[in-house]
Amino acid sequence: MDKNAITAQDMFLQKRFFYSHNPDDIPLSFCLGEREICGIPSDFHPRIERFSVDRNLTAFVVTGENEDGFEIRAEQLVYADFPATEWVAHLTNKGTKNTPIVSRFRIGCGEVFGTDPALYHSNGDICSNDGYETYTTPLSSPLHLASVGGVSCHTAFPYMRFMTKEYSLSVAVGWTGGWEADFAPSGTNGIRMEFGQRRCHFTLYPGETMRSPRVLFLACAGEDRVRAMNQYRRFYFSHILPCEANGHPIRPKCCMHVFMAEGKPEFTGASEKNQVQGIDDYLSRGLHPDVWWLDAGWYPCDYDWPRIGNWMPDPARFPNGLGPLGRKCEENGMQFLLWFEPERVRLSEKLALEHPEWVLKKEGWGDGLFNLGNPKARAYITDLIDGIIKEGHVSIYRQDFNFEPQPIWDANETEDRIGALENLHIQGYLAYWDALRDRNPGLILDSCASGGRRNDLDTMRRAVPLQYTDMALGVHPIKQKQHRLMFEWIPYFRAHNYNWDNAQDGSYINGGRDIDEYAYQVALAPALTDVLTHDAPESLFAIARKMHPIWRCCAELELCGDYYPLSLCRKSSDDWYAMQFDNPKDSKGFIQFIRNTTSKDESFTVRPFADPSCVYSFRDPVSGAQMQLDGKVLAEEGLTQMLPQRSGVIWLYTKQEKLPNA
Repeated sequence: MDKNAITAQDMFLQKRFFYSHNPDDIPLSFCLGEREICGIPSDFHPRIERFSVDRNLTAFVVTGENEDGFEIRAEQLVYADFPATEWVAHLTNKGTKNTPIVSRFRIGCGEVFGTDPALYHSNGDICSNDGYETYTTPLSSPLHLASVGGVSCHTAFPYMRFMTKEYSLSVAVGWTGGWEADFAPSGTNGIRMEFGQRRCHFTLYPGETMRSPRVLFLACAGEDRVRAMNQYRRFYFSHILPCEANGHPIRPKCCMHVFMAEGKPEFTGASEKNQVQGIDDYLSRGLHPDVWWLDAGWYPCDYDWPRIGNWMPDPARFPNGLGPLGRKCEENGMQFLLWFEPERVRLSEKLALEHPEWVLKKEGWGDGLFNLGNPKARAYITDLIDGIIKEGHVSIYRQDFNFEPQPIWDANETEDRIGALENLHIQGYLAYWDALRDRNPGLILDSCASGGRRNDLDTMRRAVPLQYTDMALGVHPIKQKQHRLMFEWIPYFRAHNYNWDNAQDGSYINGGRDIDEYAYQVALAPALTDVLTHDAPESLFAIARKMHPIWRCCAELELCGDYYPLSLCRKSSDDWYAMQFDNPKDSKGFIQFIRNTTSKDESFTVRPFADPSCVYSFRDPVSGAQMQLDGKVLAEEGLTQMLPQRSGVIWLYTKQEKLPNA
C-alpha cells in the first residue's frame, strides 16, 4: 500500500494552478513606469517556445519585446511525474536608454479557491532558539510574509503550504535575498497570492537583465496534510537534491574533524600535521569518516577567523598548500570539505585593498560585500576559488555568509535603483556556484549563512545545508523541533551529536556531557558530524563504533522513506519525541522513540502508519531485541514504549503481506 503515490486526481489539479502558458494568462505582473502590466501584452508581440528538458520535464518560454527594446521572458516548467508547475521571469533592456522604473515585479500571481483556506508556514532560522517555529494562519484576512536582512530564510521561511478542505498546494520560493509573499481574500472562497523581490523600484540600464524569484507549486488532492508533505519530500528527492560525481543523489555522510586544534579558535590552529594526524587517529581506532571537515581559519588570520579576504592557505601551517591533505583524504576514500566565505570581505585585507572597486561598503562597518553582481569581480573570485579547489583536491565546497547584506545594498543604491544591486548579486551568486560546479564535475556545494538563513529553492537545487542552524546544537528538544521542519521541506541536512544537558537535573543550563548513545539517538539525520575527538578515551570510541552503523542504516531510510511525525514537538524536555520513516518500495522502515531528559511519563503510545494487510518484524539494533506485530493491531491500537528518562530506542522493521487466512 502506497498511500502517498501520485494519483490521477493529483495530476488533474496541476492544470488548475498557474498552469497556462498563454501570454495573457501568465502569472506575472509589474509596473513599468505608470503602466501596470499583467502577463505579456499583445503589443509586446509574444511568442511561445516549447523545450523538452528530459522525459519528466517540459519548459515553455514565452518572450515578448516592445518597440523600445524592453523584453519580458517568462519560463514555465511543467513536470510529468508530479503535479508541479514552476515559474520564473526575466526583464531585459535591449534598448539604448534606461527604462522607466520597474516596480512591484511579481510572479505566481493569481487566484486559488477552496473551503476554509489557511497557510502553513514558518519563521525559518532567525539565529536564536526561537527559530524553526511553524504556524497555521487562516486566510480570512490579508497575510504578508517577508524575509529580512537580505537573506532568504530569516523571519520568513521560503517553503509553505496553502491548505483547503479540497486540496493542498505546497509552495517553494527560489530567491536568495529578500523576498515577500502576499495572500488576500478575493470573492467567495478565493485567495489571491503573489510573490516577489521585497525591494523593487529600479530602472534597467541598457543591456541589463533583472529576474523575479522562482516559485514552485505542487498540488495534492484531499485534506491529508501528511500525504501532501510526503509528496513534496518525494519531489525533493527526485528533482531538487543534487547528485554526487557518480550521478546518484547524495548519500549519508559522516563528518569528522580536528576542532580547535592546538587550543586555537575554530580551525585557526589547523595545520597539515595535525589534520593528517587526526585522520590517522580515527582510522586506526576503527572509524572511517565520509567527510574530512576543514572550516574557518585555514588562511592567514592570526587566530582571528573572521579576518577574511586573503584566500590562500596559511604558509606557516600549510607550507605545501592544501594538496597533501586533499590527497590524504582521497587515498583513504574520504571527501575533503573546505570552508569559504567569499562574499564578506574584511576591508583591511588583501582582496579589499587590491580591488576596492569590487567591494561594496557601509560607513562604520569593518566588513564589505564582495559584489558578485559585477562580472569582472565574479570572474576573478571564480578563478581564485576554483584554483584552490583543484590544488586542494576539494570534494565539498562550503560557503558561509556571516552578515546581512541588506544594509550595504541600501547604502549603495540611489532612489531609481532600489533593489538593483541585490537582484544582480543574486544572479551573480547563482552563476558563481554554477561555474564552480561546471569546472569541477561532482563537486558538492554546502550552503551556510550563520546557519540556515539562505536555503531557498534556487540554492537547494545546487547545494545541501550541512549547517541548517548555528543554534542549540546540543539542546535536544530544540533540535527535535528543528529536525521536524527540515525533514518536511529540506530533508537532507546534518546534525551534531553534542550533549548540552546537565547531568544533575536534566536541564540545559550549564550542562555538557561526553557523547553517549543518547547523543546519537537525537542526532538521527541524513548527515552527521560526530564530535568525538580523535584522542578521546577508548570507551567513547567503542560507543561510536557501535552507533555509526545504526545511524547509517537509519539515514539511508530517511533518504528513501516517507516521513511520519508521531508526537507533538514543543521544544520541551518534558515531552516524548517519536517519528517513523517508511519505504513502501522495499517494505522497510523504522520507528524511533525518545524520552527527553525531564519527561515524567514512563511510557508513550504512538499510532504509526501501518498496512493492516502486513505483518511487521521489528528489531532493536542496539539491544538485539525483536518482536512481531500485526499491521492491523499497529494501525488500530498503536505501539507503546517504556523507557527511562534521557534514552531512546530505534525499532527497525521489515513488513510482509499476511498469508491467506492468517
